[in-house]
Amino acid sequence: MRVPGAHRRVRVVVLIPAHNEEDRVGSALESLQRQTRTPDRVVVVADNCSDMTTSVAQTKGAEVIETVGNTQKKAGALNQVLATLLPDLHERDLVLVMDADSTLAPRFVEVALTTLRSDDGIGAVGGIFLGEPGAGLLGELQRNEYARYQRQIARRGGDALVLTGTATLHRVDVLRRLTTERGQVYDTSALTEDNEITLAIKSMGLRCVSPPECIVVTEVMPTWRDLWRQRLRWQRGALENLRTYGMTRVTLPYVAQQAGMAFGVLALWLYLIYTTYIVASGQFGFHPIWTPLGLIFVAERVVTVWHRGARARLLAAPLIVEWVYDLFLQGVLMRSAFDIALRRPATWHHVGAAATR
Repeated sequence: MRVPGAHRRVRVVVLIPAHNEEDRVGSALESLQRQTRTPDRVVVVADNCSDMTTSVAQTKGAEVIETVGNTQKKAGALNQVLATLLPDLHERDLVLVMDADSTLAPRFVEVALTTLRSDDGIGAVGGIFLGEPGAGLLGELQRNEYARYQRQIARRGGDALVLTGTATLHRVDVLRRLTTERGQVYDTSALTEDNEITLAIKSMGLRCVSPPECIVVTEVMPTWRDLWRQRLRWQRGALENLRTYGMTRVTLPYVAQQAGMAFGVLALWLYLIYTTYIVASGQFGFHPIWTPLGLIFVAERVVTVWHRGARARLLAAPLIVEWVYDLFLQGVLMRSAFDIALRRPATWHHVGAAATR
């Protein structure tokens, strides 16, 4: 039996939501032009832009659609365009949503498309994001963190924890189903729309994957203040999404992950306090339990960033610098939990062009 449209060329439409991204959208579009499987249509969604984003995008050959009266950030901008785009697409077509501050590896589209077509049980293919150069020591710390996330995904066999907003290839039929079930593709009430749509797709019984070839290089936060605001939104959004979905088979691994992070806060502080105690009391030296534990911890930190080169290994080996970074991230976790408990209003942070130079 012949399935209608089974042999037609699958169309790949790219949507790039952009708010004042004149300095970065050009690089994103150039990375699409270098794809081994070039997209069929590229649309920059200019959302309340007051700079030259539209002109830069058009110069690079992209189509530009400007949002109208959008007050719901990235999710609202995407929903506006998808509402008019999806009815004209075939159910076998694909929509790639990527950030304007990110660039794709040359085989991203090819591999993501092949992965989706190889298994009807896969609902979307997300990228594995790595940090771009720059931002000094803080940038290097973020790149080490992202490298460990890359390793974690590989150990999970490509199972994606989050369909990263930096770049994700979606099936049109899945996006239409989301629209039918809740009236919109992206939940505009969610602080982290990429995390929420991951839970939504997995709740349909579909898998979300991130093949190792689907690399995305994205911006790193240039200052501790920017990083704090970014991670506070990420962490709080994740907690709020879990609260919305409740305890299910899909959310259980995420709840366990959050519990593990909370335990990590306690464990790290206990280790630091005990280490300080034995040094202050003159007992520093070989200990049958704590010394091997410390050596294992050092080895783990170095091995997990080994593929990044000597600089990453040297940063990881002394432990102390990355411990400070970990304590910072744990502070984000605790602040997020307190803000939710106290019902404090959430905010959206956008790094301006001046801050990224």
